[in-house]
Amino acid sequence: MNPSAPTELAPWWQLCDDACAAGLAVRGAFHPSPDEFRPGVTADVGTCVLLGFTGSVQWDHFTRSPEAADGAPDPLDRWSRRVIDALAVRCNAVAVYPSGVPTVPFQRLALRCEPVHPSPIGLLIHPDWGLWHAYRGALLMRARIALPTAVRADSPCTQCAAKPCLDTCPVDAFHMGRYDVAACRRHVASEAGAQCREGGCLARRACPVGSEYRYVAAQARFHMEAFLVAGRRGGGKDA
Repeated sequence: MNPSAPTELAPWWQLCDDACAAGLAVRGAFHPSPDEFRPGVTADVGTCVLLGFTGSVQWDHFTRSPEAADGAPDPLDRWSRRVIDALAVRCNAVAVYPSGVPTVPFQRLALRCEPVHPSPIGLLIHPDWGLWHAYRGALLMRARIALPTAVRADSPCTQCAAKPCLDTCPVDAFHMGRYDVAACRRHVASEAGAQCREGGCLARRACPVGSEYRYVAAQARFHMEAFLVAGRRGGGKDA
């Protein structure tokens, strides 16, 4: 709890503390308009709170979990759902996720919550975390809690003339504003794709913003393997 925070922000700081203890970062929040979420998601959403990872800060929470060691599919998704569902119960909220039903537009929600912008390779870029962050779920709260003043910042990509992210991919998967997922997966799975497979996407790693927050090796390998598994089964979980 932040003792210097205004009293009306107490529920916000408590939520941040609870999320941190559970292994997640509160990525931002906003008060939705009455028609922000389509029917069937939930009614009367007073506050939408995004939860996720920032760099490798939260990674150890997952690696120490039962899901990480049980050998069953989609361990990160299952861990995220268990942890976020528990937070939802604590704050009388509905939990929603990037994958599954109902479908919720997480990138659009992220643009409402924090100073992220689309990057040339499609990922949302944050002025501090760069491309090294992820959204694991969201809480849709009936209560309209007080929120800190939203931080705004221009996209760091506008100041980047070189844009090394576009020139680094070995198979030119990010060409003319389009992402060739099939070419990317073929390369990552090949002998030539060892650098991407073991250390993470070379294009992503080429970005200078937030480079100090790059995923640790085990985290990078996990996500690249999940990317390949998703391709083999035609899904997108844990990637």
